[in-house]
Amino acid sequence: MQKILVTIPVKDRHKALLNETAAGLSATVTYKGAAFVTAEDVKAADAVIGALPTELLAGCPQLKWVQLSSAGAAEYTKPGVLPDTCVLTNAAGAYGTAVSEHMLALTFALIRRFGQYGRNQVAHEWKHMGKIISVEDAVVLILGLGDIGGSYARKVKALGAYTIGLKRSAGEKPAYLDEQYTIDRLDEMLPRADIVAMVLPGLPDTTHIMNEARLRLMKKGAYLINVGRGNAIDPDALKSALISGQLGGAGLDVTEPEPLPADDPLWDFGNVIITPHAAGWFYLEKTLDNIVAIANENLRAYLSGGTFIHVVDKKMGY
Repeated sequence: MQKILVTIPVKDRHKALLNETAAGLSATVTYKGAAFVTAEDVKAADAVIGALPTELLAGCPQLKWVQLSSAGAAEYTKPGVLPDTCVLTNAAGAYGTAVSEHMLALTFALIRRFGQYGRNQVAHEWKHMGKIISVEDAVVLILGLGDIGGSYARKVKALGAYTIGLKRSAGEKPAYLDEQYTIDRLDEMLPRADIVAMVLPGLPDTTHIMNEARLRLMKKGAYLINVGRGNAIDPDALKSALISGQLGGAGLDVTEPEPLPADDPLWDFGNVIITPHAAGWFYLEKTLDNIVAIANENLRAYLSGGTFIHVVDKKMGY
């Protein structure tokens, strides 16, 4: 009898779905909030559905499958976290709607200067904040073309933007992109963009991919949005670019470090909008439904010897 530990905040309808799958394939499911899971809980399980701290998973050689509730998986691919034989699957595809809409909200908030007007409202100041740009006819460069990046590209394309996408490997260009290249063309594309939107995983080759040199390559006054991983942007270089006016503003759902310390100067930049890694999570009910659907399909595959979906290459980190 396989023992499955579920740590995501499922609702009764989700439990009914998972329980039905498990019962039909000789398994039992235990539900426990991630904050309350102990090392003993993990050691008693054959498989885990949820994104637990890596220190709880390390040293559990009995684990055969871990289904993450996140799309990001890099920290779980590090040596010693999971047994070599453990299958790791993620929730890629679950967050497209929630995070792409967050990106779109940040886009409009930045270019319409809503953050600055919000500060004026708090200070009871009636004053104009100056020139703006429009999404229509703007050149939008998207770094990372998975489910989230693709969803965002579709939305801004529908609003009249000229879209350029960069991804790791070449492939057929989708209709929502005007141009598509591999990430090694980044330096060439940055000077063309009015808005640069980043949805990159946290891998060694993406760490500080937006450094001082690349921020200088951006069009003066352009906007930068990051919802991938905070360490993709050099924080000191970002502050310098904002102070100098090289950047018109930044919308950040992720930061380096994270959480952003209360005394970090970035909080006080009028042209920066910061959200606390809240674009995804489980705030949109559809996201949780999507995660459970992925988990249930993989639960069936795990118990019946079928084919997993969204398998993470532990050597590549995604």
